[in-house]
Amino acid sequence: MSNAIFKVPTAINEPVKSYAPGSPERDELISKYREMYNQEAIDVPMYIGGKEIRTNDKKKISPPHDHTKVLGYSNIGDASHVEQAIEAAMAARKQWADLAWEQRASIFLKAADLLAGPFRSKMNAATMLGQSKNVFQAEIDAACELVDFLRFNVQYMTQVYSEQPDSLPGMWNRLEYRPLEGFVFALTPFNFTAIAGNLCAAPAMMGNVVVWKPAETQLYSAQVIMELFKAAGVPDGVINMVNVRGPIAGDVIFKHKDFAGFNFTGSTGVFRSLWKEIGDNLEKYRTYPRIVGETGGKDFIMVHKSASAAEVATAMSRGAFEYQGQKCSAASRAYIPSNIWPEVKEILVKQVNSFKIGSTEDPSNFVNAVIDEKAFDKIAGYIDYVKTQNDAEIICGGTYDKSVGYFIHPTVVVTTNAKFRTMCEEIFGPVLTVYVYDAEKYEETMEILDQTSDYALTGSIISNDRYAINTAIKKLENAAGNFYINDKPTGAVVGQQPFGGARGSGTNDKAGAAMNLLRWVSARTIKETFVPPTDYRYPFLG
Repeated sequence: MSNAIFKVPTAINEPVKSYAPGSPERDELISKYREMYNQEAIDVPMYIGGKEIRTNDKKKISPPHDHTKVLGYSNIGDASHVEQAIEAAMAARKQWADLAWEQRASIFLKAADLLAGPFRSKMNAATMLGQSKNVFQAEIDAACELVDFLRFNVQYMTQVYSEQPDSLPGMWNRLEYRPLEGFVFALTPFNFTAIAGNLCAAPAMMGNVVVWKPAETQLYSAQVIMELFKAAGVPDGVINMVNVRGPIAGDVIFKHKDFAGFNFTGSTGVFRSLWKEIGDNLEKYRTYPRIVGETGGKDFIMVHKSASAAEVATAMSRGAFEYQGQKCSAASRAYIPSNIWPEVKEILVKQVNSFKIGSTEDPSNFVNAVIDEKAFDKIAGYIDYVKTQNDAEIICGGTYDKSVGYFIHPTVVVTTNAKFRTMCEEIFGPVLTVYVYDAEKYEETMEILDQTSDYALTGSIISNDRYAINTAIKKLENAAGNFYINDKPTGAVVGQQPFGGARGSGTNDKAGAAMNLLRWVSARTIKETFVPPTDYRYPFLG
């Protein structure tokens, strides 16, 4: 019987490998990429109660940068598979919840080490192939960030459990952190393999059972995640992966009495719609569901007249165009003072025009394809719209081609209208809109910035004037949940910058922090009295 309070290994961020030319990690990853590209067609199943479920309804899986290539097929399920996943989760719940916390910790620490080692190249290559991420973007996401989530969440779990109340003489007060009474539904996006893995693993680590629906465009790396969890020893039924169309999943899950939690990353519109659906079904549930969501962003770079032009241009080119702007944190609007704009423009255009664009197999390509044809058409529509307007112009990019892959050249728009459409709406692609403001109207421009968007996810201030920085911190207090000083507004690291935003950007429950894990437990207070009274009379009655 366990009778010790265990100290878990201290979490340290997984080192990011450079993948420089000639490096062993580069050779290994490109070799794995080519092996997986040329292997026999994969057949991605659903994973329910430890069984691999296949159906007659198949959907093609192709690289976004090479859409005629068929990597394999996914198996699409129906409502019966969602019901089976819930049954499998609930059947596994008691034994998993009763398992000592250090045993659950061991499983996910093993998963982290497996991913950092033997699974690293496979997870990265699957992300490169299925989600069109270059070697570096795959490394920081699919390998390092997911490793960090697993290791740091174990550390945060022990922190949560150690939070205990005080006790007066004659009694002992304690808190139990129980898993939620039911199952958690994780609905995850295509753009970060780490988010997909964490949205399943974080609730499970706290003793919950999970039904997981990954994005259809992330299924290749989702399969590797399930292989990783199995290799680490996650018991059957604890995390169940289904591949069904969204409305079918929702129709079963959001009407089920044992639905207890929703862990979501995706669009604001979908999140709001699903929240309403949950609200309409409250009387059906055994308990009030926990709802955690990280949604959209219209992320900004605010620049002061004291800033360095080269620093500003680089923050813009990296912040807006890494992973084709398909990060919820990607810079999509910038406010540049008139005094430095000519120099910023010159450097920015030169940088963007130097980007190499193409397949992820070539590590020298900075920009790859957007995720699918639907995204391509939407982004191209914004570019076409800009071309018809008198108050905006495209200064670089503005072209696109989907003949081979869904390639959109990084596009910089300059507008004279601070409320121009591409300054306000989330595009989720490689389009950055710049508003050049009077350098002496810094505070007035920040007020415009704050009122332009319904979102509040990320943003940055670039300035060499500390008073100006302090002003921005105060005036933009509610404009971003992750705020950066003299940096691009992307690249949050687990354990360093807990991630999440408010307003239309989500519930700000900060993935990569102890506060997120608290959402997946239900505390029970236990008070034990050692010498109970034997007479009802209090002294005041004398």
